[in-house]
Amino acid sequence: MSQKKSTPYQRAMLRVASVLPKKFRPFFLHPAGPTTVFFWAPTFKWGLVMANIGDLKRPAETISLTQTASLMLTGAIWSRYSVVIIPKNYNLLSVNAFTSGTSTYLFGRGLVYRMEKDK
Repeated sequence: MSQKKSTPYQRAMLRVASVLPKKFRPFFLHPAGPTTVFFWAPTFKWGLVMANIGDLKRPAETISLTQTASLMLTGAIWSRYSVVIIPKNYNLLSVNAFTSGTSTYLFGRGLVYRMEKDK
């Protein structure tokens, strides 16, 4: 059997893990932990949630229905995906659930505004 070679990054992360308290090592070295893109991509996606929260007080006439609908649907789809993949990625689940939730609220505000405007 051939032995899998580790990259310099992997060796550095193992060195970092060796100085962490033992109770933090499983989180740090988890397949969806902070040593992988599976942790950092959803972490940076929280910026979308913060932008949506900032938009909650925005005038309803400036809300893009297509943009909020796409965020709402992709948030729902990726929320489902995050619990069927191995390993389960709860960071991905939480950010996409919040993205879908805040986008749903914004979509509703924009839709109600447009429906009342068209009366």
